[in-house]
Amino acid sequence: MPQPLLTVSNLTLDFLSHRGHTRAVDGVSFELSRGETVAIVGESGSGKSVTSLALLGLIPMPPGRLVAGSAVFQSGALGEVDLLALPEKQLQKVRGNDIGMIFQEPMTSLNPVLTCGAQVAEALLLHTALNKAEAKARTIELFTEAQLPRPAGIFASYPHEVSGGQKQRVMIAMAMACRPALLIADEPTTALDVTVQAQMLRLIDDLRRQHDTAVLFITHDLGVVAEIADRILVMYRGKVVEQGPVLEIFENPQHPYTKGLLACRPRLSVGLKRLPVVADFMAEDASGLLTAQPAPVVSLEDEVLTDSSPEIEAQQLRDNSGTTKTFPVEHLRTTVEQPAPAGAPTGPAPLSRASAGAAQPGILGPQPLLQVENLQVHFPVRSGWFQPKAVVRAVDDVSFTLHPGETVGLVGESGCGKTTLGRALLRLTEPTAGRILFEGTDLARLPAEELRRRRREFQLVFQDPYAALNPMLTVGEAIWEPMRVHDVGGTRAAQKARVLELLQIVGLREEHFQRYPHEFSGGQRQRICIARALALQPKLIVCDESVSALDVSVQAQVLNLLNDLKREFGITYLFITHDLSVARFMSDRLLVMHQGRIVESGPAAAIYAHPQHAYTQGLLAAIPKDSLADIRAAVAGRAA
Repeated sequence: MPQPLLTVSNLTLDFLSHRGHTRAVDGVSFELSRGETVAIVGESGSGKSVTSLALLGLIPMPPGRLVAGSAVFQSGALGEVDLLALPEKQLQKVRGNDIGMIFQEPMTSLNPVLTCGAQVAEALLLHTALNKAEAKARTIELFTEAQLPRPAGIFASYPHEVSGGQKQRVMIAMAMACRPALLIADEPTTALDVTVQAQMLRLIDDLRRQHDTAVLFITHDLGVVAEIADRILVMYRGKVVEQGPVLEIFENPQHPYTKGLLACRPRLSVGLKRLPVVADFMAEDASGLLTAQPAPVVSLEDEVLTDSSPEIEAQQLRDNSGTTKTFPVEHLRTTVEQPAPAGAPTGPAPLSRASAGAAQPGILGPQPLLQVENLQVHFPVRSGWFQPKAVVRAVDDVSFTLHPGETVGLVGESGCGKTTLGRALLRLTEPTAGRILFEGTDLARLPAEELRRRRREFQLVFQDPYAALNPMLTVGEAIWEPMRVHDVGGTRAAQKARVLELLQIVGLREEHFQRYPHEFSGGQRQRICIARALALQPKLIVCDESVSALDVSVQAQVLNLLNDLKREFGITYLFITHDLSVARFMSDRLLVMHQGRIVESGPAAAIYAHPQHAYTQGLLAAIPKDSLADIRAAVAGRAA
């Protein structure tokens, strides 16, 4: 057997703080050979990225502390070396030359004051004997291999001038510039469109075959792994809890954590009313040891076949509408109200589930809650000082309706106009033309003061929860603030009680009121943003890529929460996403957007079963296949 390119043995790493030490990586061991792809899978905090950063000496010491372990690497320049014991100057000869790395977030990994081409050429000038002209020519050649459009143009472009997928391709070109023996890809497809994700996976695999490069692929998405990896390592809390060939892991997972990860992701082949979560498969006893739980059973009534007809979907929507609860507050009552008896208390009713009651007559009627007519959002751009302005048609003549208690999914690639449309509905981006009728009132023509008053009825959950929360405010104050601005909820004591109740509704505890955003995980921060959106008791919530960057297990928790709130309080959602599996799980109806226009719409199951437009067909074809037959075919294809 040939000697492995990389042999990691008993890697153990701690982080030190004033609270003590935290074991981030605990006894990790694995091997990686040339031309092989090994995937490390796990949730945020499992130690995946820390493992890869430790191999490259990118963990600052302190607060990091190497407790034990070795990482023997066959370097072309230095021979056999232990990466963990290598001095910094020698490690610099390995980084970028023998080992390349694709970081998770290209915008923060690329230097904003250097052009894309200059950053790739820099690696070539540092590690090779090429001069500037030769480095530029080689960089343009790499951009061509990475399938970037206009390679010469992107060479002279700054990172903010190219799309997210193009920035990721620049990172791949930089990592492969010196044709490294080992490529580490840290979540390279997180938050990318399904089509761009498919292109990235294909590109990485093509480069692996062409240059016999070993790939260490880090991800939280097991659906992606099936298409690119030969072997899988499953990490949980710093330890490798299971490892083996891809097909073996998917066909017969042994550890309850692996079973949970496989079950969490929404699947196109089966529609579920509720997603399983990791906690359904495993729990911790008093000593912190993992114990397996009985696997959740999905009953036949929970399954919705993808070829269900539009009539069946419409009936399901009517059934849901008849049992939906709603917030028992003043602005959600029917138009005709009876005068309150003398001496009756006034003000908003409690928000508790017990007092929500059944939906009131007239709330879920045939009239749409939101009606968009010929909406346009255009952005003028100037190509030069003396050139006429061009116009980017971000939203181009879009019309649709949204009924009470309904979830409408809006899907499409980055740049298609989804987010611009969602922001235009709330007047966060001013529309160029068209009407936005919210309960018959045209929001596009409302004066600023009247719009401010109406904004309590429609809210937005942003894509990045950390950026959406003020780091100087506790989470309790962040939820409380909109209630004070709009004077909702009665006295300060009543408002605070409502905030504490909202925290409980989204699965957090009362003691979290005094904590700051940085003290929570990504999934918890998204729950806080959802609680803030609920604080004003809205009728409509626009969810803009609200789960795109979350782990699959946390994503399942947030999606279940959104559906619970919809059923319990009658909330209407416009759910914007690039993940068609998530859209399939969440949506009653689907709108497919391409180049600013709605190219296809209809019941979600019908569109997935029988897509009509070529663009929709392309989106569906790019989704990683989730059946065992497809995984077997992918493994056989890689072996061939």
